[in-house]
Amino acid sequence: MYNYKIVEQVKRKQKPFAGVLRTVMIVFAVILLLLGITISQGFMLPGFLLVVLYFLYNIFSRKEYEYVMEDNELTIDVIFGGRYRRPVHQLDLAAIEVVAPNWHDAVARYRKNGGSIKLPKYDYTSYEKDTPFYTMIITENRTKIKLLLDLTDEMLQVMKKNYPDKIHLS
Repeated sequence: MYNYKIVEQVKRKQKPFAGVLRTVMIVFAVILLLLGITISQGFMLPGFLLVVLYFLYNIFSRKEYEYVMEDNELTIDVIFGGRYRRPVHQLDLAAIEVVAPNWHDAVARYRKNGGSIKLPKYDYTSYEKDTPFYTMIITENRTKIKLLLDLTDEMLQVMKKNYPDKIHLS
């Protein structure tokens, strides 16, 4: 086999009101802290807790995903807030059942509405409207799972070369 390493980083689109929520949290935290300084110290604790909540929300609301395909292995990491990396899947590509676009007939029986087979689903897509995403059915730790991924053409071509009967590009 050929040795290769392909790395792709996918940044998840933020939800529409995430910026508004951050602004409201900061405004309320400042108001509570000012009330704690001027009126009563009882307002200080909720103000500090709101600041802590803001920082936690800021970290966990910004997600990026990194796909690393090296030789016959696909590793998926989640990056929170641009700093904190957590590996979530380490998959052997020999265990692939099917990879196809979400609308393809090969994955029709695994769809949420109308599919006959229910599997644990993990969504690692960017939620961008112009980016096509693929459904991967694969076995991990003797459990069949469904992954939604934004795969590049380079990754798809390598998988198609190694597993031509399991990869559907159109």
